[in-house]
Amino acid sequence: MKNSSHNWLSNCLNPGFLLLVGLELVALSFTIFQANKFSQLIVCLLIFGYLLTLLYFKYKKQLKVFLAILVIFVGYFLLAKKGPDQPNLNQPLIIYPDQVKINDDFLSGQGKIGKQPVSLAFKIRENEANALKDDQILILHNVQADIQEIDGPTTPGQFNFKKYNQGKDIYWQLKIKNYQAMIKKPNFSEQIHILRSKIQNYFAQFPQNVRFLASEMILAQNPTDETKTILENYRDLGVIHLLSISGLHVGLYTIVIAAFCTLLKRTEVETVIICSIFLLIEVLLSDFQPGFVRASLSYILASFFNLKKIPLAAGDRLGLAVLIHLLIKPKLFFSSGAILSYLLVFGLELTNNLSKLRQNIKLNLLINPVLLFSFYRINILTILYNMIIVPVFNYVLLPLTFIAITLGKFLPSIVDMIEKLFLFIMRIIEMIANTKLGMLTFGQLKWWQAIFLLLVTVVSILLPSLKLTKLRLKYWVVVSYLIIFIQIHFPLYGQVTFIDVGQGDSILITTPFKRKAYLIDTGGKVSFGKKKSQPQVNRITLPFLYSQGIDHLDGIFLSHQDADHVGDLGPLLDQIKVKKLYFAKGLTDNPSFRKRIANHTNQIKLVPLLANDQVKEGGLVFNVVYPFQPGLGKNEDSLSLYFEIAHKKWLFTGDLDRNGERKIMEHYGLKVDYFKLGHHGSKTATDPEFMKKLTPELVFISSGRNNRFGHPHPETLQTLQALNIPALNTQDSGTITWTYSKFGPSKFTTFLSRKNK
Repeated sequence: MKNSSHNWLSNCLNPGFLLLVGLELVALSFTIFQANKFSQLIVCLLIFGYLLTLLYFKYKKQLKVFLAILVIFVGYFLLAKKGPDQPNLNQPLIIYPDQVKINDDFLSGQGKIGKQPVSLAFKIRENEANALKDDQILILHNVQADIQEIDGPTTPGQFNFKKYNQGKDIYWQLKIKNYQAMIKKPNFSEQIHILRSKIQNYFAQFPQNVRFLASEMILAQNPTDETKTILENYRDLGVIHLLSISGLHVGLYTIVIAAFCTLLKRTEVETVIICSIFLLIEVLLSDFQPGFVRASLSYILASFFNLKKIPLAAGDRLGLAVLIHLLIKPKLFFSSGAILSYLLVFGLELTNNLSKLRQNIKLNLLINPVLLFSFYRINILTILYNMIIVPVFNYVLLPLTFIAITLGKFLPSIVDMIEKLFLFIMRIIEMIANTKLGMLTFGQLKWWQAIFLLLVTVVSILLPSLKLTKLRLKYWVVVSYLIIFIQIHFPLYGQVTFIDVGQGDSILITTPFKRKAYLIDTGGKVSFGKKKSQPQVNRITLPFLYSQGIDHLDGIFLSHQDADHVGDLGPLLDQIKVKKLYFAKGLTDNPSFRKRIANHTNQIKLVPLLANDQVKEGGLVFNVVYPFQPGLGKNEDSLSLYFEIAHKKWLFTGDLDRNGERKIMEHYGLKVDYFKLGHHGSKTATDPEFMKKLTPELVFISSGRNNRFGHPHPETLQTLQALNIPALNTQDSGTITWTYSKFGPSKFTTFLSRKNK
């Protein structure tokens, strides 16, 4: 029996076996959790089959072990794939102070019903808010709430909160209306939530930059909306891995602890135990952040095998780490941060024989497919920025952060000095980031393009000795990127896209080949209270544009002054280059509009328009059919555009009233194929007689889900039905896109249904 056991263990530790097992489990994870299309399933199965073939021919003796592991994980993954049933509100709802944020009297975050985590959003009473702020756990009874599934994206390029939450096993959202609350005495396992909350509150006392780095390094979280700019600067320069994503600081922790242990004359075993305990506590404090867990597992496994004097290759340690990590968190690779963390370490193993510069180039090529699939932009000078910023981060920012949070309570003057230094460094980083030097808006890779580029890059790293590689393969990566870039930036098709910006208007128009891009309105949130939220353009419009490789706009047509049409104009102009602003004459006399564009008048050409004017741009002719006289940008002054693309006639009238519609018809007698319904389908807009004369074959409504105005109005929908005119609504369809090309018929696609209309 001893020999059998010894042989089994020896066979499992054969170089490369655990690495292949880890890769196979990653492929299995993607097959079960991520393959939502038949084509994706086929590709995942092909990769899985290839790795299985390698295992069969290289490790026949270990095949039974692998098959046992495989059976366990298949069952485990299938069990994890099934989402939980709707939560039972008869059970108490537990809210931990470290898992929620309270702004004014509004709570957002997550809670737990039984063992099931849920997303929360509700107005909280003062007593309960104070209890959470005082690091206490709340337990809610008799909860009355609307329960709904967490929504996915409604626009291409938009961040997928549904998938992000599913990675944390959160499937349901509660909008609480009423409840009864009491304080819950924490049990042993809940003490970690109390500790995290106390640390959060402790860090909140520090100045912004110290607070940002302390929260990232200890808790693996970005604390407030104020510090999002810092995070974006790191991301834009391609050094985001320095923060909690890569787990780089785990190595620094263990080095410092080991140095202290040496001074205290502790043994190697004691040092490893102390480091491991510290890392396990930190894993809990970081709420199992993937990069931190991966780095901690790697350290603990390496230390264990070294102490036992069991030889285990670094690649196999990585394979074993991913195996354990998937046991802890089966939906691990729902997170792009987890993918990047493991991919970086895998790349380090593949390139450990290269010079530092060549290694950095290969590593960046390796992670670029993931970055472009998830974020659409890369910085081509990231290697240079890493060379500058990494030493500053490792030897200045990180050590001083720990000095600040350790001594800050006793020596506040030291914190002030450190914050001033941090502010100086952060301003330099922000200044470099704001130049956008090296920033390339590439566009979103299709899933199969990302896999292809990843595989080609891996092969080019693994096979440097082959003549084929030397002559051709190393160029395949560059040529592949170039072909995809040209395909995205010089498309064979143009489009008219109704971007789902909620209760508002924003329409993108592009031309084929040498692409020109225009917006009609920018959307924007109508604010009914004091609370300000992140501009919708940051969450919806900009990611959508970037996903298409659009980094500038040739023009923006502004229909009128209302916030739901131009509210996001300022934030959009702050972040993307716009050549011209077109608007109805007289709008610049409106003080509110002047305020929106005050900081941008020197960079943008302002073009006022009236009826009978034409804008000829990029092969398109935009005919202005309203207004006939200057106004201040009210609904009745809405800039109205008529144009023809690919033999299809379009009309956009903003929020024009019925009187304005009659004037358009009196002067022009238009007939169109497609028409955007006035004022989001309200009762008073779009006269039935006007619709009869227009004779559109399809109309569009841009309105928000559950909007307080009740748009589109039932009477308007009845009018359309009576006239036998079909309608598409962003409320139901998400973003609506009409594409046209010289090489095929035009077609409509709705994002939510993904069906051609």
